[in-house]
Amino acid sequence: MSSNPFAETGQIRKRLKWETVAKWTFAFMAVSMIVPLLTILAYLVYKASPVLSWSFITENPANRMRAGGIWAPLLGTMYLVVFSLAFTAPVGILAGIYLNEFARDNWFTRIVNLAVVNLAGVPSIVYSLFGMGAFVLAAGFGRSIVASSLTLGIMTLPVIITATREALGAVPMAFREACWNMGASKWQTIRTVVLPNSMSGVLTGVILEVCRAAGETAPIMYTGVAFYKDISDRGFFAYEPFEQCMALSFHLHTIATQVPGVPDAIQYGTAVVLIGLVLVFNSAAIALRIYLRSRKKW
Repeated sequence: MSSNPFAETGQIRKRLKWETVAKWTFAFMAVSMIVPLLTILAYLVYKASPVLSWSFITENPANRMRAGGIWAPLLGTMYLVVFSLAFTAPVGILAGIYLNEFARDNWFTRIVNLAVVNLAGVPSIVYSLFGMGAFVLAAGFGRSIVASSLTLGIMTLPVIITATREALGAVPMAFREACWNMGASKWQTIRTVVLPNSMSGVLTGVILEVCRAAGETAPIMYTGVAFYKDISDRGFFAYEPFEQCMALSFHLHTIATQVPGVPDAIQYGTAVVLIGLVLVFNSAAIALRIYLRSRKKW
């Protein structure tokens, strides 16, 4: 018998061995996901390197989109993302607050929650047809930025609602009870305590909305995107809300499948800029989320 009562036993050594195996297994799984992604990004940048420059971003397509830059579709994508976010974020956050904080647990609420979950898995082309019928035709917006943005907003609404509910549900109930015991109303508690402590989680849904809105093609194909639009003399505010615009995702689809003779470097460059735009939006949202998370009280 060992004289050291704290010495490792055979059972402990066996557990540590399996813990090491699990750690390296999970590390291998993480690397197996990251390495292919970095490889693809490096390949895209390499193929796009002949055209990647500031002029490629700031110039408009030329020579029937076989030359020039991507300023018009880049600007159109930013318009679509900002307009859809302006609609989706307030509606989605308020809907999530109501479902988590105010709605009673009854059959109607359960149906609404089930509908929100199911809508998150609807194919994007279905939203495109819905947007064409609801916004382009019924509402009379025509094929426009507003119609496309609302379609993108409806498509990403379930994600923001779900993220908001999860973030609100993660705030300890003791926070609410302490406020109620101090005489605060339910809305005062939500506005001053619950929302500030859940905002970092809410921004997760917003980040996902930005990614999907910037990269989707089907929802805007029938609602407001244009094959080509000349905005060379309009400046930064080149598009009106009720007119069509170009978009990077559709522009990439167009030059890759519909326009013959487009250099490969332009196609890869468009893809790289689209990825970069998503990363810029995400980085800003993540920085804000980190700042808000640092101010949490728990």
